[in-house]
Amino acid sequence: MATSSIRVDDEGGIAVVTLQHGKANTLDTEFCQELIVRLEDVQLGGCRGVVLTGTGGIFSAGVDLRRVHDGGTGYLEDFLPALSDAFLSVFGFPGPVIAAVNGHAIAGGAVLAAACDRRVLADGPGRIGITELLVGVPFPLAALEILRSGFGADILAELAFLGETHLPADALRLGLVNEVTAPGNVVERAVAVARKLAEIPAAAYAHTKAQLHRPFHERIAEHRTGDDAHVLELWSSPEARAAIKAYVDRVLRGSTG
Repeated sequence: MATSSIRVDDEGGIAVVTLQHGKANTLDTEFCQELIVRLEDVQLGGCRGVVLTGTGGIFSAGVDLRRVHDGGTGYLEDFLPALSDAFLSVFGFPGPVIAAVNGHAIAGGAVLAAACDRRVLADGPGRIGITELLVGVPFPLAALEILRSGFGADILAELAFLGETHLPADALRLGLVNEVTAPGNVVERAVAVARKLAEIPAAAYAHTKAQLHRPFHERIAEHRTGDDAHVLELWSSPEARAAIKAYVDRVLRGSTG
């Protein structure tokens, strides 16, 4: 099945979910809603595992800041909940989910990768990192908890506060990915990892995954309502809007991606 934003291919019971949303797989409301639906379809269709990947040299460049800048608070009221729900649809998928990180995974793209059970990164110029604070906006609670689960609490503050992006060797050393492979092999390798994990009885895998994720899900469930309201307020503030505008004008308006 195919759409303009996401393609799903069945590779022997493993669903390869390819993000193909514009030039940089940026995250907007419609894309987030579609990702949720596609993963629901994959689960209902009986696939034993998922590989999440991008196109070209970009896994995902994160939030579509042009849409945020142009849409203002009205857009954010719909977008921020959809963003968190999309992250959680990956994080909460009961079967194995492997990120085939084919290139840059920045900000929200890094959160998508962190939401997966394992991460295979293509060797090359692709970078991974969480740059939200450099843009001037805070993390939604769901994103931060998913990052805490995927990358580890010890390194999360450094990643968040410094906002540095890391090439494959450093990403592997820091534990942001589990392995690095040749660019032409990244999806094939991720499918192999997914297939190996899918050999585990599905109910046992799902239960163990739920146990591992429980502290993060519990914190999200307990605090999300209040925190999301505050995050919306911060993203909508004059300071954040000015910072986003400056970033869009400086970095995005003159770029091709």
